[in-house]
Amino acid sequence: MADKHGPRKEKPDPERMRVLRALPLQIKDKITGEEAQAILYNEILPDSLLEKLKDYIVPD
Repeated sequence: MADKHGPRKEKPDPERMRVLRALPLQIKDKITGEEAQAILYNEILPDSLLEKLKDYIVPD
């Protein structure tokens, strides 16, 4: 698990970076730094983020 107080040594997943950048501005404005980190580094997504993305998530 990464230290929340310093920069991460590993690079974010490029595909996840594209997904984050492709989100509508009104959604990106609501995403917190912690939520963005969860997306970029393939962490467990917080419930708050899942609620914000509910219209964009396709179930498996």
